[in-house]
Amino acid sequence: MKDGSANENINRKQNRKIQQLDQFKVDNKGKKLTTNQGVKVSNDEESLKAGVRGPTLMEGIHLKEKLMHFDRERIPERVVHARGYAAHGEFELYESMKDYTTADFLQKAGQKTPVFTRFSNVAGNLGSVDTARDVRGFAVKFYTEEGNYDLVGNNIPVFFIQDSMKFPDLVHAVKPEPDTDMPQAASAHDTFWDFIANNQESAHMVMWQMSDRTIPRSWRMMEGFGVHTFRLVNSEGKATFVKFHWKPILGVHSLVWDEAQKIAGKNPDFQRRDLWDCIDKGYFAEYEFGVQLIAEEDEFMFDFDILDATKLWPEEIVPVKIIGKMTLNQNVTNVFAETEQAAFHPGNVVPGIDFTNDPLLQGRLLSYLDTQVYRLGGPNFTEIPINRAVCPFHNNQRNGFNRQRIDVGKVSYHKNSLADNTPSTSTAIEGGFVHYAEKVEGRIIQARSESFKDHFSQARLFWNSMSPPEKQHIINAFSFEVGKVNSISVRQQVVDMFANVDQEMATLIANNVGVNKPTGQQVNVTESSPALSQENTPRYPYSLKVGILIGDGFSDEEVKSTIEHLAKYGVWAYTIGEKLGTVTGKNGLEIHINETFMTTAPVLFDALYVVGGNAANQAKFNADSVYFINEAFRHYKPIGVAKTGNTIFTASDAKKGPGIVLGENNATFSDDFILAITQQRFWERDIY
Repeated sequence: MKDGSANENINRKQNRKIQQLDQFKVDNKGKKLTTNQGVKVSNDEESLKAGVRGPTLMEGIHLKEKLMHFDRERIPERVVHARGYAAHGEFELYESMKDYTTADFLQKAGQKTPVFTRFSNVAGNLGSVDTARDVRGFAVKFYTEEGNYDLVGNNIPVFFIQDSMKFPDLVHAVKPEPDTDMPQAASAHDTFWDFIANNQESAHMVMWQMSDRTIPRSWRMMEGFGVHTFRLVNSEGKATFVKFHWKPILGVHSLVWDEAQKIAGKNPDFQRRDLWDCIDKGYFAEYEFGVQLIAEEDEFMFDFDILDATKLWPEEIVPVKIIGKMTLNQNVTNVFAETEQAAFHPGNVVPGIDFTNDPLLQGRLLSYLDTQVYRLGGPNFTEIPINRAVCPFHNNQRNGFNRQRIDVGKVSYHKNSLADNTPSTSTAIEGGFVHYAEKVEGRIIQARSESFKDHFSQARLFWNSMSPPEKQHIINAFSFEVGKVNSISVRQQVVDMFANVDQEMATLIANNVGVNKPTGQQVNVTESSPALSQENTPRYPYSLKVGILIGDGFSDEEVKSTIEHLAKYGVWAYTIGEKLGTVTGKNGLEIHINETFMTTAPVLFDALYVVGGNAANQAKFNADSVYFINEAFRHYKPIGVAKTGNTIFTASDAKKGPGIVLGENNATFSDDFILAITQQRFWERDIY
């Protein structure tokens, strides 16, 4: 296992952004307490009073400063993507993209660029939970030598709407209903599904939302997508349409819904903790960077509009070309200063990357800049350390709230002679950003292209691509979400709408939510895209967590060898016992207990290793162990059973079968258990 602290030191030397941030960091340890004016404080316990029981005096300047600052510690949270977490890292290019783009960070194989990546939940507020069923934001800020480039995407390749005019309506619909301010961080309510049923362009996105993609196991195990179609522009001015992808090295894996809900109560910071702990221990988050490319002359050769944000480009038709890798290898030092003050904006592009006429993207180019000015107190948010470019920046923009730069000289305009017409503009050859010279013609009109009007073909493509377990999960998710809708009319509208995707699916949902069988006919699409199914994803045991249920009197050699074998494959083993301290094996081996049955829960682990043993309260130890086993079994997780754990396992509801690895008379137990952990879920298991 890598040493996290050692890697942090290496990263600081190599990462220009970390070096820049270090200049702004202050360590208060060992220092004298002062006011913000630098005056040393003699008393930080009591306010200034006229007599020890007398009135408080307004001249107590330290009290006033302390309360004034405290009263203003909060800034407006993001309207969407409020709950998030982030990490620093680097992007390394595998192969040059100079044939397609002049972007400097995509020119030379092996070139490394500092990045800052923020993951988020869309709907909930800052204090909501990590494991809500929701789209996840996946925003990456590249600190390039030509300026900051922001790739602001999600973990789903499409979106609910086609035009940004509908964005406020969508958000109003999914947010808590205004008359009750409920439910929080949830789409399972009337207004959201009323919006969906009456805005059917959302059909494709909703299929993704009801899939396992919106309850990821970890941010380290989910894909990222740029969502929109952008342009790459090369040195000859030739443009190529592009979609951006992040492919997690560990594969794409998810929770099950019952598990996700329980985690929300047991550890609302589950995914935050996962990312922090992994990076802290040297288990870095890694994603390969891919592009889908379409030549401009091929724009209209597909049966979908490539500018429609509710459509993807099937990877079997337009392959993803892997061109680099991002490694997140350093946690933030201060969450507010870095994560909360980070300002991402899809309009932050560098020469060689440009926009398209996607009407959803065009609206985001306004909205993201506008919201940062509001949220961060004015136009100088780019001077906040986390948002600063690592390359020099010079312009004539002046003043405003929280200005930190001290621009010298009397000139702040262009053109001028007093400063020799500087700062001067740059030609394209000098690295100046030049918008792509797209030819545009047409009448000014508020309307939608006919090519945007197919709302169900790709929704059905997604359904066709799912494995049987994934399809069942989608039906279950619809049944839960729509079952929470009070309006019978809305429920009926929803099942009627999704009959266009699959008649049988909609009929099963209708039966579950108590409405009539839907009428209508599903679209005639038979194709599938294997790339859309999580069943085809890579699987590794690396960084997965195994809970070890253990008491005194265990078999020393059996347990020791199993734990060592888990560590060999990068699996994290957590011992769970009756109380904190140590447990002792038959031959005197002592093992430290990491958690108790009271301080943790079975849903927080990817697998269990049932060792059993003796305890002061044997009945409670056995009952707690059985509860853990039952939960893991019902969530389709691997369970390894030591020879001493058979009695407890037999007392549970778990049955021998897929994913159950017994140690009794099994010389290959450790290897078999690793293989089961690698598989992660055993959907063929009969849990009832």
